[in-house]
Amino acid sequence: MTADRQPQKSNHGWVFLLLRWVAALLILGILFYLLPVAPLRSALARFPFSRFIAVLLIYLVALTGGITKWHTVVNSAGAQLSFAASAQCYTSGLFGALFLPSIIGGDVARLAVGISRSPRPAAVITGNVADRFLDVAAQLTLISLGLMLLPGSLPVPLQAPAKRLLFVGVVGAAAFWGLVLALYRPILRGRSIRIRRRLAQLRHAIRAVSRRPWRLVFGWLLGTSVQGAYVVLTALLGITCGLRLPLRVWLFAWPLAKIAAVMPITQGGIGVREAALVVLLAPFGAPASQVLATGIVWEGVIITAGLLAGLTAFLLRYSEFPQARR
Repeated sequence: MTADRQPQKSNHGWVFLLLRWVAALLILGILFYLLPVAPLRSALARFPFSRFIAVLLIYLVALTGGITKWHTVVNSAGAQLSFAASAQCYTSGLFGALFLPSIIGGDVARLAVGISRSPRPAAVITGNVADRFLDVAAQLTLISLGLMLLPGSLPVPLQAPAKRLLFVGVVGAAAFWGLVLALYRPILRGRSIRIRRRLAQLRHAIRAVSRRPWRLVFGWLLGTSVQGAYVVLTALLGITCGLRLPLRVWLFAWPLAKIAAVMPITQGGIGVREAALVVLLAPFGAPASQVLATGIVWEGVIITAGLLAGLTAFLLRYSEFPQARR
C-alpha cells in the first residue's frame, strides 16, 4: 500500500511542477499579448551576449555572499557544517527552487542536504528559518531605503501600500516570535519523550543563535548587500535595454516584485516578478515593454545560474565519494 502511494505522490509532484511552469508561460504570454511587440523586440535586440555573460559572472560572485551568509547563520545555531557542505546545501536550494516539484522546493532541497551532512539536524532547520527571516529583513531594508530616497517623487497611489507593507512585515515578525514564546510551554506539555527531546534540540539551537547576535547582524548586512547587488545588476540590465530609471526607484520596486514572486503561483516566481515590475514601475513613467525586456533578461540570468548551481551541487556531492572510500 505504501509502495503504491509513493509513485502516486511523485507523479502528483511532477504534475504540480508542470502546472507551475505552464502558469509562468501563461502570465508571460499575457504580457506579450497586451504589450506592443516591436518595442520589446527592439529592447531585447540591444542587449549583447557579452554583457549577459558579464552580469551572470557578477551574479555568481554575489551568490558566494549568499552562501557565506547561510553558512554563518546555520553554524551559529550549531550545525557544524563545512563551507563546502554549506555551498552544496545552498546551490541545491537554488536548483530546487526552479526545478523541483514543490512550493518550497528550494528549502526542502537545502534542508535535505544540510540534515544529511550535519550532526545536529535541528540546528540546520533553525538556522535556515533564521536565514529566511534575514532575507525578509534585507528586502524590507531596501524598500525602506527606497522610500527614504523617494519622499517627493513616490507616486501617491503607491505611498499607502508601501508603508502598509512595511508595517505588516514588522508586525508580522513580532507576532510570530510572540506566538512562539506564548505557545512554547503548552506545546511541550503532555508530549512524548521523543518529541520533547527534539523540541529540546530545537530550543538549544535557538539559544545558540540568540547568543551570537553579532552573527545575525553580519548576516543581515551581508544579505542586504547581496540583494542590493541584484538591484544594481537589474538597473544595469534596464539601462542596456533602454530603460533609464534612478537607482532609488529600483530600490523601491525590485524588492516588492521579489516579495510578490514568493507567492506559489509559478515556478520560481517566473512571470509574476515581471508582471509586478511592470505594475510597480508604470507610475514612474517606465515603458512597460522595456521593463518586461529587462525582466526577461534577468530571468535568463537566474535560470542559467540555477542550472550552474545544480551542476555545482552535483560536483560537490560527487567529490564526497573518493573521500568516503579513503
